Amino acid sequence: MPPSTPQERAACAAPSPGDDAQRKLAVLIDADNAQPAITPALLAEISRFGVACVRRIYGDWTRPELSGWKDLLHAHSLLPIQQFQYTNGKNSTDCALIIDAMDLMHTGRFDGFCLVSSDSDFTRLAARLREEGLVVYGFGEQKTPEAFVKACTRFIYTELLRPEALRPTVPTAAAASAVKAPPKPAATSVPSPPPKPQQKSTAGSPKAPPPGTIKQKQKPVPVGLIELAVEATSDDNGWAMLSSVASNILQMQPQFDSRMYGHAKFGNLVRAFSDFFELAERATPRGGITQYVRNKPDK
Repeated sequence: MPPSTPQERAACAAPSPGDDAQRKLAVLIDADNAQPAITPALLAEISRFGVACVRRIYGDWTRPELSGWKDLLHAHSLLPIQQFQYTNGKNSTDCALIIDAMDLMHTGRFDGFCLVSSDSDFTRLAARLREEGLVVYGFGEQKTPEAFVKACTRFIYTELLRPEALRPTVPTAAAASAVKAPPKPAATSVPSPPPKPQQKSTAGSPKAPPPGTIKQKQKPVPVGLIELAVEATSDDNGWAMLSSVASNILQMQPQFDSRMYGHAKFGNLVRAFSDFFELAERATPRGGITQYVRNKPDK
């Protein structure tokens, strides 16, 4: 198969003035490991990162299992790539996708790739594309192996894109900040035994913990990660740009997404934990506003 079709070459033509900052992306979808229902939201999500110049979807289109994609191919300009299964149990679709990805990479016309699959077979592909200096956006379900997730520059769970708004099983900010109280003992009518006299000997008795070693209240799920990112990007006074903190978190955990905690924007997530973070706004020389965040000292 040639590296690209005439339609794809036209889509990746020189950008018009004002579009210089838009990344040129190649979107490669594994139809066997993706859901048709997420297609509109998937392409909308990809548009946040750049222009989807190439949109290819791979599968054995003679199989009835892929019939759900039929109405979406033309509606979203997806180019179906036919790949027959030569042997049962062998996924030749993955091989075709990987070969095309390498061909497209060597054209030098793309700034990044979007790999849509939950299959760990694409782990080495994602790593190889990153070695070439390209941005790799992964899209897959929560069952996606961690190796593939970590190999991507950014990984988005497709559960967040489903029309039924199914969310991953991660506590929301409100639920994560709630501390469960220990259950109270059941009431009983049996009188309690008299207290035993205190022993003067301290041998074998538990010692009080030294000062400073008392276990602190458990922090909500994302707080520790945000605190690390603030510490890594802060100035001498502890202040860090909110955007730099978000970028640092994605370097540590490509699958991090504020929507998993019930907030569409990262800034709103940080504000939800005002007990742990202090926020401020500073004016820029050009008249804009930049948001900063600082860790509050442990109480």
